[in-house]
Amino acid sequence: MKKNLFKNYSYEFDKNEKKVLVTFCKQALKQLQGDSKFYAESKSFSSILDKLNSSEETVRLTKDESKKLTMQLKENLKHINKQMENSWFIKKWLYRSVYNQYNSLIINHFSD
Repeated sequence: MKKNLFKNYSYEFDKNEKKVLVTFCKQALKQLQGDSKFYAESKSFSSILDKLNSSEETVRLTKDESKKLTMQLKENLKHINKQMENSWFIKKWLYRSVYNQYNSLIINHFSD
C-alpha cells in the first residue's frame, strides 16, 4: 500500500462540528493555561480556536495543530468511553451524545 507524502490539513466543518470543536478547545485551554509545562499545547489550542472562530469556511491547520487536536480528541473519547462503561443509565445517556459527536469528528475528519 502506498503512503501519501503530503497530507492536506484543510478541513471543512459544518456549523455543529465547529461548535463542538470550539467548546472542546475552550475546555482544553482552561485546563492547560495555568501550567507552564503545557505552553506549546496552550498556544496550539489558542491558534486552533482563532482559526475556528474566523469567518472562513475552510479551516487550515498546521501539521502540529492537527496532530495535537486529533490526539486530544482520541484521548477524550477513550475517557468518555471508560466513564460510560462504569456508569448507570442516565449518565450513559448524557455521555452518549458527546461520545457520538467526538467519534463522528474523528471518523469524518481526523482518521488516518
